[in-house]
Amino acid sequence: MTAGLDTPDRRGRTRLDQQGRDLTGNPRVRVREVEVLSCDWYVLRKTTFDYQHSDGHWSRQQRETYDRGDGATILLYNAERRTVLLTRQFRFPAYVNGHPDGMLLETAAGLLDGDSPVDAIRREAAEETGHDIGTPEHLFDLYMSPGSVTERLHFYAAPYDAPAPQATHGVAAEGEDITTVELRFTDALAMIRSGAIADAKTVVLLQWAALHGPFRPDGLA
Repeated sequence: MTAGLDTPDRRGRTRLDQQGRDLTGNPRVRVREVEVLSCDWYVLRKTTFDYQHSDGHWSRQQRETYDRGDGATILLYNAERRTVLLTRQFRFPAYVNGHPDGMLLETAAGLLDGDSPVDAIRREAAEETGHDIGTPEHLFDLYMSPGSVTERLHFYAAPYDAPAPQATHGVAAEGEDITTVELRFTDALAMIRSGAIADAKTVVLLQWAALHGPFRPDGLA
């Protein structure tokens, strides 16, 4: 008996080795085997599949995929004051891969954890910034690292009136220690160029705000 396959793992999941076996959308892909390498909290799988190349020949390939579920993120902005509200928190994977201190400036974000994307981003905005955002604007959905990570991220934007009182935000039981940072929008864009903002979802949302959102150059914001 194996946890996550025929008995529940610590998150109550079973049949984790069935992911992808029933895919039929691409006739050039035939899944042969799915092996669960780890299912401690998220799920790491190794999948063997046959792939038909453009010239017609088939090759057998293997890919590891990291499944942490889908997520959502949101840009909070104040068009009148021309500011954005970001979060700052420690990210160990960035720290171990060359970031000076691992403290990243980011848009509020989190995993869906069974909620709809809009409900999840309302929850995360409240937890990470102290703001009740009402009904956010849905922008688009993106795969952030499709070579190895299955996650699809849902992008939103919403206005805010004023920064929440200075406090530490986040879920203490999950080890979160999050502070909010209000920036002039022009300063946030400059921080992309300087490397002070190095989080991909945050860069995407700031660029959206500059090109199509509340700070677009047509003067309507």
